[in-house]
Amino acid sequence: MTARSLFAGAVLAATLAAAQARADTLAAAPAAQPASHWHEASLDEYRDHLQTLASLVEACAKARDIKTCDPALVGPDDHIPTIQSANAERRLVRYGWLRVLLSKAQDKDKVQQERTDQPGAKPVVKSATGAKDGTPEEPTRPPQRTTTQLLQDATTRLAQDLAQTYVPPAAMPAHAEERNAMKQVLAGREFRDLRERSQQESALEKFGNWLNRLFESAAKFSAQSPWIGRVVVWGFILAVCIGLVWGLLQLERRWRIRLVPESSGPAPGAASARDWQLWLEDARQAAAAGQWREAIHFVYWASISRLESRRLWPADRARTPREYLSLVAAEDPRKAGLATLTGSFERIWYGGRAAGESDYRKAEQLATALISGSGASAGPARGGSAQ
Repeated sequence: MTARSLFAGAVLAATLAAAQARADTLAAAPAAQPASHWHEASLDEYRDHLQTLASLVEACAKARDIKTCDPALVGPDDHIPTIQSANAERRLVRYGWLRVLLSKAQDKDKVQQERTDQPGAKPVVKSATGAKDGTPEEPTRPPQRTTTQLLQDATTRLAQDLAQTYVPPAAMPAHAEERNAMKQVLAGREFRDLRERSQQESALEKFGNWLNRLFESAAKFSAQSPWIGRVVVWGFILAVCIGLVWGLLQLERRWRIRLVPESSGPAPGAASARDWQLWLEDARQAAAAGQWREAIHFVYWASISRLESRRLWPADRARTPREYLSLVAAEDPRKAGLATLTGSFERIWYGGRAAGESDYRKAEQLATALISGSGASAGPARGGSAQ
């Protein structure tokens, strides 16, 4: 083995030993607290932390070395409550400014002002207006504060923060004068009809805003592709026309079944061609004989005859029970009772279901309410009282 090989091996071993020693030093050094992390502190803990920071700044101002002015000694930021309460609102107090200041305080202060060559001479101050010959000069810059002065400012700031923690929070002003002035303004004639917007008005406003956005989008599409804008506009107009036609048809159909001439009699074979009292009498006779299905059948047609005689719909015997039910307006109080009676009648008469006395009593009760004009409830019907 040559001398050159021995020398290369010694250099490599020394390099590896130095790298290992550096890694051990970094591992043993305390890691600085990340600035984004904070500590959930109470007011007492926050006061103790401020006192510790004040002592740290004072020691750093005296020593001005790396060990005493270590930014890691500042610790995490404090997330403190605004008042002494369990559910109080919290605010974050950051100390990034202090960490930067301590890192700068590790070096001695530097002279910030310019000096003349003669000892004891005052520093030269440049004029912002220019020299005597009229040539402009640079404006005078204020001297920067030294790190020692910044450390003194930090001590003052920490003392002020500590004193502020003992000051009770100021009570919210009552604003009595402002409130009285606002009441006087609202009591004026121009605000007499002022009221809160209803839900219907808010919905109409939202619909109007949606229409405006729709037509604005259509205008933008028209600028790029004219046929797209035309399709959107004419499609909307067509949908509105279809909706209006459908609504008018429904309105006309609803009122047409009520506009029956008073002089016209019931059509032959219609339920109202036979008096509703006769239908009801047949129902009671069938019930007395125990014929419950026939009794319910007569009770149903007694109700239809009574409603038809009160011009609820034009007389027509060809209608089915469901068609009679569909002719009653949804807001009519008699619709619920007629729907229940119709369902019971269809299940028993057309569905072949066996009927008993209880079924008849329920059907008779519903028919009595419809005949009296109250429907399923106790309120009066629109067609008038029973005759």
